[in-house]
Amino acid sequence: MKKLLLLSTVTAMMLSTSAMADEMKQNINLGLTSTTGNTKTLNINGKYDTKYTTAGYNNQELNVLFDASAFMTKNNDVKDNEEYQSNLALEQLISNGWLGYASAGWLQNKFLNFDQKISFGAGVGKELFKDDKQTLAVKFGGAYNVEKYTNNQEDHKFSSVNEYLEYNNQLNKVSNFFIQAGAAENVKEFSDDYDAFGIVGFNFAVAENLSVTLSEEFRYDHLPAVGFKTKDSKTIATLGYHF
Repeated sequence: MKKLLLLSTVTAMMLSTSAMADEMKQNINLGLTSTTGNTKTLNINGKYDTKYTTAGYNNQELNVLFDASAFMTKNNDVKDNEEYQSNLALEQLISNGWLGYASAGWLQNKFLNFDQKISFGAGVGKELFKDDKQTLAVKFGGAYNVEKYTNNQEDHKFSSVNEYLEYNNQLNKVSNFFIQAGAAENVKEFSDDYDAFGIVGFNFAVAENLSVTLSEEFRYDHLPAVGFKTKDSKTIATLGYHF
C-alpha cells in the first residue's frame, strides 16, 4: 500500500506545471460488513483512501486517488468470507466541468471465485450539476479486464464499455447523503456479459476528524463464474478518521 501511495504522489508531482498549492486528504475506516448472496456472513471491514490534489495540464486541477479495502470473517478458525480490493486513478480537470481519467483496479475474493480480477480503464467525465449542497457527475469510458478464477474455469479476458454516476447531497453541516452507480458491458457480448452496481449511503460527523458511515451496496453479474449467483449485497457500517 505504501509503495502505491508513493507512486501516486510522485506521478502527480511530475505532471504538475505550476506553483498551485498541493493538498492531500486521507481517511481510515473500520467497521462491520454484512453480506448476502454468494455468502451470508458478518465481517470485520477496513478501508484506507487518499486524495492528492496538485496542478496538472494547463494549470488545471489534477487528482490522484487511491483506496484499499479488506474484509474477512472466520467460523471455528476457518475463513468463510474474505475480500481484498484496491484502486488507483488519475483525474485531470479540463474545463467547464469536463475531465479525463485513467484507472487501475484489483480484486481478490475466492468466495466469488476470483483469484484475481484486474481492470485498466480510461475515459471522460462531466460534472452535470453543482451548487452549495448538491453535485451530480457522470463518467464514460472503456476498460481492459482480466478475470482469473480459483477453480478450473478458463481465464476471462475482455474489453468493456463502462459508465459511472455519482450524486452527493450535503444535507447539513455534519451529514451527507450519497448515491453511486455504474455498469460495465463486454464489447463482444454486450447483452450477455455485463455487470452493474449501486451504492446508497449516509455519513455524518461525530467529532472534528471522526465520522460514521452507513451504506448499502448491491452488485449484479449477469454472467458470473460457473456455480456462483448473479446477485450480492453488502451492508456496511464504519467509523472513519480523517486527516
